[in-house]
Amino acid sequence: MAGGRFRPLPANQPGPGGALLWGLVCKNLPVTSEKKTLILGLGNILMSDEGVGVHVVRAIEQMQLPAHVECLDGGTGGFLLLEPMQQADRIIMIDAAADDSPPGTIRRITPRYSKDYPVTLTAHDVGIKDLLDVFHIQGDMDGTGATQKEIILYAITINPKQPIALEMSRELVAAADEAVKRIRAEL
Repeated sequence: MAGGRFRPLPANQPGPGGALLWGLVCKNLPVTSEKKTLILGLGNILMSDEGVGVHVVRAIEQMQLPAHVECLDGGTGGFLLLEPMQQADRIIMIDAAADDSPPGTIRRITPRYSKDYPVTLTAHDVGIKDLLDVFHIQGDMDGTGATQKEIILYAITINPKQPIALEMSRELVAAADEAVKRIRAEL
């Protein structure tokens, strides 16, 4: 593979455990000190504004992103999202919230456990709260009880009385656009 991205190790070079092995060494691959970032959009797009997280992540994935950034449409995912979260160093989640703020309000919070997660109304409510708890309990601890991963949640307030529709309200379209700008600025 001369001139390729990989080259064989010399026959006399010791490999793992002192054994003489042939292996592949990455050549000319970009080396980055950037944290692997997962942008995770949550929600049900069939429920109008409740799907705002999915709409935001779909807009972001259409942009040119740094190599260390991955976008994932988490839908109403639950525990299926645990593995991609564990593989990232930094997680930016976007989800709808049913709180006392006016629809379209964007809050950036750093949830640690389900008690830190804002009130939501959908079927994924329990799954996402449980997901955060399991994510922190399962590992990624440095012995001090503090997680080594950075978790950011963009909670976007919706009107909880939404019709079944694929389109978002005007307030939420504007909020989604603003959330895209804020998240893009963090990358």
